[in-house]
Amino acid sequence: MPQPPRKRRPAWLMPTLAAALVVLVAAGGVGAYLLYGQRSGGAAPSGTRSSSPAQRPASAAKAPDVCAMLPKEEAERLVPGATVSRSSRDSDYTVNFGCNWINQRISFGEFWRSREVDVKVEQHKGEGAKTGRAMAQTSYEMEYRGGKYGETAKPSLDPDEKEYVSPVKDVQGVGDAAFAQYTWRRDGKLLWYAFGTAHARVGDMTIEVKFQAGQQRKDAQILSNESAQAVTEANAIREVSGLIGHFAKGVAAWQASNPGVLAKAEPTAAATVSPTVSATPSPTVLASFPAECQAVTETATRLVPEPATRARGTAAGADAQTECRWLNRELSGGPGVTKIRSVLITLHRFTNRAGAADEAAAKAFYAGEYGRAKTTAKSSIGGITWGALTDVKGLGDQAYQQYVQSRSGDVSASSGSVIVRKGPVVIQVDYSGHQRPKDKATNSPEVVMMPEKEAMAGALTVIKAYLEKSAG
Repeated sequence: MPQPPRKRRPAWLMPTLAAALVVLVAAGGVGAYLLYGQRSGGAAPSGTRSSSPAQRPASAAKAPDVCAMLPKEEAERLVPGATVSRSSRDSDYTVNFGCNWINQRISFGEFWRSREVDVKVEQHKGEGAKTGRAMAQTSYEMEYRGGKYGETAKPSLDPDEKEYVSPVKDVQGVGDAAFAQYTWRRDGKLLWYAFGTAHARVGDMTIEVKFQAGQQRKDAQILSNESAQAVTEANAIREVSGLIGHFAKGVAAWQASNPGVLAKAEPTAAATVSPTVSATPSPTVLASFPAECQAVTETATRLVPEPATRARGTAAGADAQTECRWLNRELSGGPGVTKIRSVLITLHRFTNRAGAADEAAAKAFYAGEYGRAKTTAKSSIGGITWGALTDVKGLGDQAYQQYVQSRSGDVSASSGSVIVRKGPVVIQVDYSGHQRPKDKATNSPEVVMMPEKEAMAGALTVIKAYLEKSAG
């Protein structure tokens, strides 16, 4: 059999990468998305349909609720905290219904996980002498032949591309017929994804289910497959085989209640339902300066003379945060020159549900911060320039540093940042500042950034003082 031409890269790819770049700019670029889409290899050649679709019956039944066919506990197990969207439309030859559960950013220890379940149900209309059931049977058989062809097809791949398509596995006891298949694909250093697909026929309806799952370390660089892991063949086949059973059962129940009629597409059902978003906790100004911050005040005031101080506290789930700041906006930098200097210490203390120190949670948080810094290192976006990321030895259990310059917002400044994890605590120190002509605005083009050497030396001095005092 001649090999069909290779398909173009799926249309979902570029929008997904664009969305990832938006996350990179807005949130610092932590984590990565394992994606899935159509198999890039060819599918078996198929025939064409008549151009005369059958007429819709005079009566039509209410559309099946595809999203309700998956038990809530099963949906939460497969895609925790999912955004759920439904679709419904009428076409010449089918009435189509779908539901999608997706969460591409699930925090799991030191990993970001991605999960998605996508379901499409098509009710086939009769065509000429062929009933809708016959048309559904033809459609299912085409999918099955395509799956069998994919087992042995040899698509043309670039040298850095790899693809595997599993043998077709018949799924017994589901609808009139059902099968499942697994696809794994790696594309250079950018993509690494895998997914399971299952197809079934129930009367005049066909069902397609896709399940994608993957994970990547939080400290991995975004838009790369570094440390990426995709769902295995055994797990993907098991999950889609179970999923297809839920939807075949739901479709059969709808048909039993609405025998011999077409469903009515409901375009208004395309609304998206998102999971409940927790409110961002607001920091509380503390009545007194915490003792642990007071312990390094002497060091901080050598860098920021005559500072205004502020301390705030925030509880964000298992992360109890304390923030201490020393700031002076009106330092003299010489005749006609004004300087700004600031020291900021942010402490993150992690505890579990029992209130005990949670070192694993601190490791996960540190990994996420490290991944963000690694992703943006040696790059510039929107007026922000990130320097190289450097691991620092001899500070706590893990530590890194980075120099950042920002010319966005009301104040242009540079900052030396050092992030240290010590057991269940993550400490971040930022030493920031600039100088400018006295009569110029704080975001003037004439602002001169604090040099990297000064910024990094100041941040390291403060973090070492903090670790020494906390050890004592």
